[in-house]
Amino acid sequence: MPILREGELDIITHSAEQTRRLGVKLGTLLLPGDVVCLSGDMGAGKTAFSSGIGAGWGAQEPLTSPTFNLVHTHSRPQDRVRLYHLDCYRLTSAADADSIDLDDILDGRGVVIIEWAERIEAALPRERLWVELRVLEPTRRNFVLTATGERYRKLVDQFSGRA
Repeated sequence: MPILREGELDIITHSAEQTRRLGVKLGTLLLPGDVVCLSGDMGAGKTAFSSGIGAGWGAQEPLTSPTFNLVHTHSRPQDRVRLYHLDCYRLTSAADADSIDLDDILDGRGVVIIEWAERIEAALPRERLWVELRVLEPTRRNFVLTATGERYRKLVDQFSGRA
């Protein structure tokens, strides 16, 4: 996992299952208040990665794409922390974020995963983990994780095994 800049990590996966396992690893590290923004083309692996995050975090039910509902809320048995999984594909601007009560979701009490985050970027907190996914070949994906803020730099360090 080569380091590009401080707080940045570049990873290549070779299958959907490997993409999911990468998400599982990240999910085990997430804390209430964490915001993970996913960006990339259709079919880049955002939902597979999110599914892994949910499994690693401990969601009681599998994460699926919330495209038509926009937001799915998940829980885990050991505490009252929630995981919010948003799909902003159908939103066209930061102003649309009001329609999903984004401010309430970002209140710091839960973990937030946002697919198609670039569509509402102006409404998102400055400090966050941004994950850009790119299709390289039919089964290969490139992930670039970019941390903004001390919490997210530590998260990337933990994720990469440097901490």
